[in-house]
Amino acid sequence: MAEAAGADVELIQFLYSPYNEKVRWALDWKRVPHRRRSLLPGPHLPYLKKRSGQTQTPVLRIDGEYVAGSATILDTIEQRWPEPALLPAAGGERRLILDIQRRFDEDWGPRMRRALLAPIIDDSAYFAAVFGADHPGYVQNLYRWTVPFARPLIRKANGIADRASIDDGIVAADEAFSFVARRAQDGGGYLISRRFTLADLVACAHLAIFAEPRHPDTLRPRPTPAALEYQVARWQAHAGSVWVREIYRRHRPTPIAD
Repeated sequence: MAEAAGADVELIQFLYSPYNEKVRWALDWKRVPHRRRSLLPGPHLPYLKKRSGQTQTPVLRIDGEYVAGSATILDTIEQRWPEPALLPAAGGERRLILDIQRRFDEDWGPRMRRALLAPIIDDSAYFAAVFGADHPGYVQNLYRWTVPFARPLIRKANGIADRASIDDGIVAADEAFSFVARRAQDGGGYLISRRFTLADLVACAHLAIFAEPRHPDTLRPRPTPAALEYQVARWQAHAGSVWVREIYRRHRPTPIAD
């Protein structure tokens, strides 16, 4: 932990994003002091392009060096701050954990995001409140008026093409919640090895958008649009959703600021 204390670490993030929550959780789990810089979708593009050569969050700056992509960042964190470990160094369990991460990051995660974003993007004021929560009120108000102009780009970037694309996100959430419920039941409460690993962290970070655990890094502004409440209510009583909230309660530390 001496190295962690001496490093200059900044997480450049969207406040509400499973990919960013993965990194926040790993940093807090390993008790790495860090700062967080929350960007607004849209205005973030030139800021990230200049610093990291790409335009997606999260980006982690460590001692002036930028690392992009949640999976790459998690690997970097695990190598630089190996304790407490989230991932075996080698072997079949490591491969299985990384396979679960890929499935959430590349399949279920992007599809579920459509079902969550669709009702949010249709409400400009709420969209600005969600993504601008770390910004002053006047910034949120200004940002609110830009949302209608950015809405077509946001829809396109997230694959929200029609009702079928939103329904597919609902199917993905059903698949993902059923997957974790089944594996947790067979694995003594965890997805791998009967202990908390990166697989649990990744799955819970993605599913938190619907499970709504009571953690300060996942709470959305209230009141929420009725269409969003309807989407979230689908899975509140699901065994997988109950599992997500329990893992958060047991294994999600409070934020550790620099």
